[in-house]
Amino acid sequence: MTGRSLRLSRRTVDALITALALPVLLLLIFVYFFGGAINTGTDTRYVTYVVPGVLLLCAGFGSAGTAVAVTEDLKGGIIDRFRSLDVGGTAILAGHVLASVARNVLATALVLALAFAIGFRPTATPAGWLAATGLLLAFVLALSWLSAAVGLLAKSPEAANGYTFFVSFLPYPSSAFVPTDSMPSWLAAFSDHQPVTTVIDSLRALLLDQPAGSTPWLALAWCAGILAGAVGLAEVLFRRRVG
Repeated sequence: MTGRSLRLSRRTVDALITALALPVLLLLIFVYFFGGAINTGTDTRYVTYVVPGVLLLCAGFGSAGTAVAVTEDLKGGIIDRFRSLDVGGTAILAGHVLASVARNVLATALVLALAFAIGFRPTATPAGWLAATGLLLAFVLALSWLSAAVGLLAKSPEAANGYTFFVSFLPYPSSAFVPTDSMPSWLAAFSDHQPVTTVIDSLRALLLDQPAGSTPWLALAWCAGILAGAVGLAEVLFRRRVG
């Protein structure tokens, strides 16, 4: 199922290019268009500050393709054919999810390569890199399962793509691009207590070898909660849509 999903990704070249190119373009836009005007309150170069947020944007854009692919399978009737061959719903959805993780790994590698080229200089230890990688993969996995559930909920690929916009939007009202204390109080209260900010702050601390406290554990708890809820929701929705 994962191989099939990856082959489908290769055939939808426009969607693949969009998922890979958008994070790269956003990194360039924020660093070169806005970076000089943004004060992060630290001595860290803005490119180093903004990279964790762009990595989570990668996850959002990459997972959107999962929702669309699941909805297209439902609309095209291929899932009914798989079911007649005694292929379980978990295997079908897991194939889409693992393909999404693979696409996100590629997009993340591209963003990091460009970030290093334009001045990204993390100071993480090997343990810090390992922890940051594990946390990012956990977030991508949770978000991909959530997108699969959205794909089961949507009635059309266009609707699925629209629903995932709300998930992709979450990095903007967070600490991804500016410190939350620069926001209005009502917005800062939301930003400080949403999962994306927790994950970004954890990645930033790990990559810059700064004290992280219990924030990474809180971020992992968010990822685990989202993952558990998304898998459970996906199973319920799959049974309702397919029977």
